[in-house]
Amino acid sequence: MEEFKERMQQEYAQLKERWEKLKKFNNSKEILRHLDTSPCTGTAEERAREREETLRCDLMHRQQSVMGEYLHLLELRAELEGIEL
Repeated sequence: MEEFKERMQQEYAQLKERWEKLKKFNNSKEILRHLDTSPCTGTAEERAREREETLRCDLMHRQQSVMGEYLHLLELRAELEGIEL
């Protein structure tokens, strides 16, 4: 098999594994956020930490989305090249 095909298979497998782990993490965080219905009534420092955590979660969701798009592009390229993923 051509070297680039092997590299593409490896890249896809590694990215898919990382995407699945991030998705599992994001799902667990999302569930916890929905279960926490308490109003934000802490100190200013606690509210700032909560905003930071929300931003962190939002960024990780965006990262997961971009990784998913990249996976899709690799799948399309593999189909075009006849590469089994």
